[in-house]
Amino acid sequence: MTCLNHGLFTPLQPLGKNSPSPTAANSFPTRDRATTGQNYKEMDTRNKQTPPAVTTVLFDFDGVVVDTEAQYSSFWHQVGIDYLQTDELEIQIKGTTLTDIYHRFFKNRPQDQKAITAALDDFEQQMEYDYVPGLQEFASDLRRHSIQTAVVTSSSSKKMAAVFRKRPEIESMFDRILTAELFTRSKPAPDCFLLGMHTLGATPQETCIFEDSFNGLRAAVDSGASVIGLATTNSRESIAPFCQLVLDNFLGFDHNALLGTHRQALGHKHTT
Repeated sequence: MTCLNHGLFTPLQPLGKNSPSPTAANSFPTRDRATTGQNYKEMDTRNKQTPPAVTTVLFDFDGVVVDTEAQYSSFWHQVGIDYLQTDELEIQIKGTTLTDIYHRFFKNRPQDQKAITAALDDFEQQMEYDYVPGLQEFASDLRRHSIQTAVVTSSSSKKMAAVFRKRPEIESMFDRILTAELFTRSKPAPDCFLLGMHTLGATPQETCIFEDSFNGLRAAVDSGASVIGLATTNSRESIAPFCQLVLDNFLGFDHNALLGTHRQALGHKHTT
């Protein structure tokens, strides 16, 4: 999930260090092991203490809603070769904004930044935005159960406009779509997810986040929500320590499985 910020969009006030803090995240320990088998339907959804039910689900976009990771990896791999003489740039920039990429790798290189931005804009207009398998059915199931949803992405509004032209139904699939212009610190800072909760009026204890990249997973953990990882970008084993459950995709996953995972996460929190 390579998230990119290079547009203008200001319907909400950005969340910065001087802004009023949204719902504070309680400490939530890093998960030492996730459920990595296909046994989530067998999870016990009962909890004697009746913890807060999940009311809100936040989705990262690339690698979670749509399967674009391979396309972005190809683009940044070539950028790395052309500009930096490295063949690992795509690995190093996963889950960061374009601003962060430029600050880290192209500082004081304005002409290179301009050329890369133009190439990226053209590339995103031509990309395919195919859904991660099962995503549409899962989103529909959440809506049937009155679960509010939001896409929380470090992609820009300009990039998302290209997405909407190819997939116009995405705008009505989720209650809100929050883009990179709305927060000043990118992942692994949890600002974007805290803003998502704040926007939908949810607490971390009521929220579950779906992520795929290491930076995104770290941000999700630090937000205090329960976390489910998608093994679309990294291996199941490598992301397992950051989440309660690892999925290859959304096929067969539904509202009941979500509740079981969320309650298991809260039970782990209450006993540690």
